[in-house]
Amino acid sequence: MTTNADIVGSEHRKFEENLEKIETLSRRLVDVLAHRKPINSALNGPDPILYAEAAQAYWQEWINNPAKVFEQQVEHWGKSLGHFMEAQQALASGRLTPPEDTGPSDKRFRNPLWDSHPYFNFIKQQYLINAGAIRASVDEIDGMDPLEKRRLRFFAQQITDLMAPTNFFATNPDALQKAVETEGDSLVKGLENLVADLEANHGELVVRLVDEEAFEVGRNIATAKGKVVYRNRMMELIQYSPTTDKVHETPLVIFPPWINKFYILDLKKQNSLIQYLVDEGYTIFMVSWVNADESYRDVGLEDYIEEGYLTAMRIVRETCGVERLNVVGYCIAGTTLALTLSLLKKRGDKQVKSATFFTALTDFSDQGEFVPFLQNDFVDGIEAEIAETGILKSFIMSRTFSYLRSTDLIYTPAIRSYMMGETPPAFDLLYWNGDGANLPGKMTMQYLRQLCQNNEFSEGRFELMGETLDLADVDVPLISITAETDHIAAWKDCYRGVQKMGSRSKTFVLSESGHIAGIVNPPSKKKYGHYLNPDLSLPVEQWQSDGDFHQGSWWPFWTGWLHKRSGKKIDARQPGDSDLEPLCDAPGTYVLVKANQ
Repeated sequence: MTTNADIVGSEHRKFEENLEKIETLSRRLVDVLAHRKPINSALNGPDPILYAEAAQAYWQEWINNPAKVFEQQVEHWGKSLGHFMEAQQALASGRLTPPEDTGPSDKRFRNPLWDSHPYFNFIKQQYLINAGAIRASVDEIDGMDPLEKRRLRFFAQQITDLMAPTNFFATNPDALQKAVETEGDSLVKGLENLVADLEANHGELVVRLVDEEAFEVGRNIATAKGKVVYRNRMMELIQYSPTTDKVHETPLVIFPPWINKFYILDLKKQNSLIQYLVDEGYTIFMVSWVNADESYRDVGLEDYIEEGYLTAMRIVRETCGVERLNVVGYCIAGTTLALTLSLLKKRGDKQVKSATFFTALTDFSDQGEFVPFLQNDFVDGIEAEIAETGILKSFIMSRTFSYLRSTDLIYTPAIRSYMMGETPPAFDLLYWNGDGANLPGKMTMQYLRQLCQNNEFSEGRFELMGETLDLADVDVPLISITAETDHIAAWKDCYRGVQKMGSRSKTFVLSESGHIAGIVNPPSKKKYGHYLNPDLSLPVEQWQSDGDFHQGSWWPFWTGWLHKRSGKKIDARQPGDSDLEPLCDAPGTYVLVKANQ
């Protein structure tokens, strides 16, 4: 028979065990933070001049139009006071039911206690009042450069997102309930998760989004059959094994982004674009880029083009015994593919039969959501970091991308992991997202300064490899696939770049969803549709409004487009059929190198 003494003793032992765990974890936490090597401080926030300019503009407004400023303040004070009085009246009357919430829904406040509990409801409502006041204050600042105001608005939003009550244990009902239910175990597990993430990233806090133990590249992810048939210091070239007796004569070479790994196009068989293309009878070659370390400091775009693009295309043509081929470039690899095509045009080289661009920017006249990070204070900070380390470390890029969606990609995962003590989900897409790569220093600065900031390629003045490259030189038949909610390569900016290309045969596709899901969109899912409109002379908004919407994936449309440019059917090619001796099985060795090693 269990007695009260047994229960108390059991609880006491558990409490003692948790205290010991916390003490051990605290020592590890102090140790990892003590050995942290901080990155350049300019990468942690905007130049203080931005806030000084905002303060000056606000002060000027105060002098020139005090009534407007007083009106803003009085409105905020009135809302806060009214909110406080409602709570006081409810308490005084013994009625603890909070007022009905008629504001917009916010997924951060899903727990019913945010509406039903007076304490949590008061905190939520006051936070929303404060956040609204900050947004209004920024929006109504006059006399500030529009670009700087856009940046100020972004960083102000970052502050309000950071200060959300859900981000703090004492004001998060989910975390408090979980701690009570688990007798504190969730807090210990959360501290374990925090320390593990810090240790994995040498003291930098990069929130782990996925259960990394659930996946292994080559075992249950990146499993399409093939061989590495060539390797140099920049890339491994993979030739995939055919699954059909006959294949199209013209091979297809895919250049993925080197910010992440190529297997975004081969996550698992059900959503593998590689497997889909092989099953459709195409000979597929995939470039797997090296994960740069400090020795790649002086590697530039010219090295990616010479030792990556041009070398891969030469090897493929020799291997397959063809003079021309089709090529694909995804994201930054699509941008560089356009540079390569301009170079080939200058040289009179016609080896490329057609080009496909996946979410690829080529005109940077509008920097989109990256405006806050593409001004000189941040780019100067990146340049200083590169001068010291030789590379742009993967976690810096990952952190930057995450802040564009901070609630979804930073705070919500952090709450679940560190406050709730939950194990991140086993999700293949998130695993890939966390398996980043470092960027060589020289290439990074060429991309940021010459392409992003100066827009030299779109304006026909990009100097590289002894030529002046021009976006208008891209004149091969091409198709551009973009994504409607892409926050990395905004589709409207991609459209503008395609309009400037010189090809007489241009096709533009707008898929639903974002940068990844808009591309990894297999027909079997029947999930995201796409827009088509052959008239690329239209303004971007009219192109979509006048276009035709088609249910389902764009993959069949693309392979139909590709079919017309891929020649007759021949006997299938096997890796190793040519003089090239396979070096190892796909997915190769470069893909296995981690960015933090």
